[in-house]
Amino acid sequence: MAWCSLAPAQRPSDADAAPIIERARQRARQYAQSLPDFDCTEVVRRHEERNTPDGVQSVLSDKLTIRTRYFEHKEEQKLILIDDRPTDRTLESLQGVVSTGEFGATLSAIFDPASETAFYWESWKTVRRHRVGVFSYVVDVAHSRYNLRTAVARVGHKAIVGYHGVLEVDVETGEVLHFTYVADRIPKEMALQSTSTTVDYDFADIGGRDYLLPVRSETQMYTSESSVTNKMEFTLYRKFSADSVIDFGPGK
Repeated sequence: MAWCSLAPAQRPSDADAAPIIERARQRARQYAQSLPDFDCTEVVRRHEERNTPDGVQSVLSDKLTIRTRYFEHKEEQKLILIDDRPTDRTLESLQGVVSTGEFGATLSAIFDPASETAFYWESWKTVRRHRVGVFSYVVDVAHSRYNLRTAVARVGHKAIVGYHGVLEVDVETGEVLHFTYVADRIPKEMALQSTSTTVDYDFADIGGRDYLLPVRSETQMYTSESSVTNKMEFTLYRKFSADSVIDFGPGK
């Protein structure tokens, strides 16, 4: 674990900052195991920048409705609707990217000692009346498990890349309320200039108990020719049972 050298007025002492990261590490390690079995609805709105008569504009490409099931500490996703119409297609058959890892896998990797993540103090802030420490972090490619995948001219490419980002940690509980991750040194054959993801967490009721869960996520991808933004919302959290049915609303 490493710290940047800022003036004392700008950051807490190492003795104060290190326990915040250690608390977050312990919480991340426990997070996936602490979650109950549940269902939720993930709605993904995928946008592309396109040339229009009015100039370059962000245009909605499609809207995906996904049933996400968290069962026995494993995440499963099933595509239910495309543009509010039922579909038999799978997520794997779609062009483009739909992210995973919001339910703890990415945070677990960041805080895994094997990742040798370097943490850097940034600032204090207040979120929902809680004192929050803001840290930047870096995971180099030699210790990364970030598997980036793209398709160029119908040819699939994948590579392990390093990444960096920002974490907002509740000082009292060690819970991460917001984090980002940005890929570093993407191989040229992947035809990606950059890709970044932001995830926001809040409390949701499942079976009469509140759990800290993802509520929003956004992924941005840039190539030399285009820009794609996926905006994701997680709703309708409910305790999972074998006969669970999610109601997508009238006419859905």
